[in-house]
Amino acid sequence: MITNRKIRKIVIYLLCIGILFLPPCLLLSPKKEFSENENRYLTKLPPLSLRTILSGTYTDSLNDYLADHFPQRDFFVGLKSSMEIACGRKYINGIYVAKDDYLIELYKQPQNTDRIIDTLIRFYSKINRTDCKVNLMLVPTAVTVYYDKLPAYAPPSQQLETAYTIYDRTGIPPIDCTENLFDGASKGQLYYLTDHHWTTFGAYCGYLAYCDTKGLTPVPLEALTAQIVTEDFAGTLYSKINDYRHRKDAITIYINPEDVLTVTYVDTGEVTDSLYNFDYLEAKDKYSLFLDNIHPLIEIENAAADSQDELMLIKDSYANSIVPFLAHHYKKIYILDTRYYRDGPSSFLSEHETITDILLLYNLNTLDSDTGIRGIY
Repeated sequence: MITNRKIRKIVIYLLCIGILFLPPCLLLSPKKEFSENENRYLTKLPPLSLRTILSGTYTDSLNDYLADHFPQRDFFVGLKSSMEIACGRKYINGIYVAKDDYLIELYKQPQNTDRIIDTLIRFYSKINRTDCKVNLMLVPTAVTVYYDKLPAYAPPSQQLETAYTIYDRTGIPPIDCTENLFDGASKGQLYYLTDHHWTTFGAYCGYLAYCDTKGLTPVPLEALTAQIVTEDFAGTLYSKINDYRHRKDAITIYINPEDVLTVTYVDTGEVTDSLYNFDYLEAKDKYSLFLDNIHPLIEIENAAADSQDELMLIKDSYANSIVPFLAHHYKKIYILDTRYYRDGPSSFLSEHETITDILLLYNLNTLDSDTGIRGIY
């Protein structure tokens, strides 16, 4: 039987070997620019100059570079995490190792709430069309909805306090999906085990809240065609832990057989009849199959929509998996990712007078640091 003490000895032995061979390995090993596992670009070797040395920026950047390019970095990070989990540790790299195989990200105290509120107020005040209705949906994440799965010492997340403060002070009519998520917790999996996004069923619960607020008749889940497209999804939280023994996720998509879609990715000019790019199932970032990852502007037309209404959706990546449900109710949906769309939603709205609805949808865990919401106005 392998005890925790034996595990620690093995890890220490391997780390000692790694440190012994680090200098030549670091110099000779090939350098990657992008980490597929962490879905981010790695730190580049900083330029050496007297100014960067005196300011201390060279040393800081060099530390980041060495950490990013440590030989077999993913292996040693995973080994360290596995040892800590085996020893009973429940909080690693900002991630809670929670019950039922969930990895749940810590919610940090927000620093930019006032700035976000000011931006939203200025955007909302700019819309002076009575024929265009605006709503704001701030989605709580697993750290709130699955609080009972967290270790006993985990503090309350206070996400909902942030959401209600923003709703109250901006005056934008809210779509509060909190109760729908709590109600849905007993009916299906709302969040991925290994990723910070809600699942497609979680997105459906958000869709039900949207329909309730907007007076729409939701499409029953049983009327949609469900398809499990992968059972090997290891998301962003998995990458922070790198515990190779951890259970992977399944991704389910729902297709409405009644919809007749034309999806246009304006930046690339690509036109398709699907809201999914299945090529991503062969990559690490499998969640990007929804709406083909990142595009500044996407236009979706539904020839079989149950109305002639048009929606402008300003969003983060949480919205990507709710769009397949919303598409049934709109003749046209314009999706703006304001991290990359530079002309501004207000200008876009003034050029598209047929838009009847605007939805701003962001998750609460990344809202504070989201650069896109600053580009709304």
